[in-house]
Amino acid sequence: MPDETKKTPEKVNIQIQLDEEIAQGAYVNLAMVNHSETEFTIDFIYVQPQQPKAKVRARIISSPKHTKRLIAALTDNLVKYEKRFGQVEASGPLPHEELLH
Repeated sequence: MPDETKKTPEKVNIQIQLDEEIAQGAYVNLAMVNHSETEFTIDFIYVQPQQPKAKVRARIISSPKHTKRLIAALTDNLVKYEKRFGQVEASGPLPHEELLH
């Protein structure tokens, strides 16, 4: 006899708020990733060519599980992008390497 007391989880509709300033986005060309046992910290940085300083434009702190989901989502979207627009070439110097020359 099946257990009829078990309930299926109800779907929750999440309303996402996007402030106007955040909606504008921020261009970045470098990310630095650090982690501890319980969280990942990703700093998104803009490096200007020929400038010795760079500015962190956003810092995201996330759990390891969410970070793994984020990597999977980015990988999935990059595969879709490359199918539509062609291979993304990742060679060449990184923005911070240009400062060394």
